[in-house]
Amino acid sequence: MGGHLTEMMRLMDAFEGHEIFFITHRSSRTELIEAKKYFIKELGNNWLRVFLSIIAFMRIFLNEKPSVIVSTGSEIAIPAFYAAKFLKIPSIFIESWCCVYSTTGAGRLVYPVSDVFLVQWPSLIEKYGSKAKFKGGVI
Repeated sequence: MGGHLTEMMRLMDAFEGHEIFFITHRSSRTELIEAKKYFIKELGNNWLRVFLSIIAFMRIFLNEKPSVIVSTGSEIAIPAFYAAKFLKIPSIFIESWCCVYSTTGAGRLVYPVSDVFLVQWPSLIEKYGSKAKFKGGVI
């Protein structure tokens, strides 16, 4: 719950004036988020949890009706982006600022289904492909 949450919190000004909610893992840090939030169990390598979390994401998305989902990564983005794709909800993935020369597992897995895929270093464009866009440091 370190870097990915910190990066998302640095983006909060961009969402000012919009209704937001978080879907995250429960921790002492995420309990302090002052916005509507939902908690999903950590997935690890448990494919049953991944499948169940896709269902949970779909329920949350159908209830909340988001106009877009945004993620700064981590394993939780994977089922979220596949559920969003199934429900035709646009998605924006922002690759972690600390990834300068190598891709992340979450990034590789959501790349095919993301609508907007932003990298924070130009060196990652060639690693991911033409969908990846560098618009400068986002975070």
